[in-house]
Amino acid sequence: MNISNNWKDYECLATGNKEKLERYGNIILNRPDPSIVWAKTNNPLWNTWDGYYHRSNEGGGHWEFRKKLPDYWTINYRDLTFKISPTNFKHTGIFPEQATNWDYIMDKISNSNIEDFRVLNLFAYTGCATMAASSAGAKEVVHVDAAKGMIDWAKENMHLSHLENNTIRFICEDVIKFLDREIRRGRTYHAIIMDPPSYGRGPNKEVWRLEDDLQVLLDKTKQLLDKDYSFLLINSYTTGLSPTSLNNILSLTFKNSHIETGEIGLPITENNLTLPCGIYGRVTKD
Repeated sequence: MNISNNWKDYECLATGNKEKLERYGNIILNRPDPSIVWAKTNNPLWNTWDGYYHRSNEGGGHWEFRKKLPDYWTINYRDLTFKISPTNFKHTGIFPEQATNWDYIMDKISNSNIEDFRVLNLFAYTGCATMAASSAGAKEVVHVDAAKGMIDWAKENMHLSHLENNTIRFICEDVIKFLDREIRRGRTYHAIIMDPPSYGRGPNKEVWRLEDDLQVLLDKTKQLLDKDYSFLLINSYTTGLSPTSLNNILSLTFKNSHIETGEIGLPITENNLTLPCGIYGRVTKD
């Protein structure tokens, strides 16, 4: 398992009973996590939350705050700065467990001898991976997401990380339609990053289902990898897609390549256990 253990401004303090207590800077949030099937401890930290997301049995939920929080605040990871804001759907604008992937992205790009390193980030959300790639020296990063609100948030992260003078293109479009257009143009990228959702809709109500569309996605991205590509990185939170399943589809799609798959996770401060937080797959040349 790859563990995101280099944080200073974030900490998973305690877990139990399908809840996790997290510190974002100096603000503590309690959020649900269905993967936490073990019991909660009597740790007094559980009573220190500033915000508590209550999940509804009918879906969704709502926040309860003990004090008025700012509309947003920021946290840092290495030289990057990200906007944090509790949303109506429990997210905060960042997935802290992804830091291990950001480290991988920054290491691969900063140590590459490719002069015009071009990166494509698909289902790019608020752009943490985009900023990691740009800050590491990518000549161009193309950031694609179907949600305009997430594009706007990513642009804020760009400014917070002082990367506005770098070449970052923001595209609000259905990913598959964008890939088809790039293939027709003959474009190539030296790295492709993607975090496809289990289910989603594009700007024009295009329906995405991972179990139906993953092979199509991989086939199209394969066509966009430059002959001198560095890596393809895929992340998934889809229940039922195991590292072995991901390894199988990547191995069959990217023959004669090096495939690495596994879990990512976060250290839990109270007991030194690890919180599992999805899976990853990495494709590089042999």
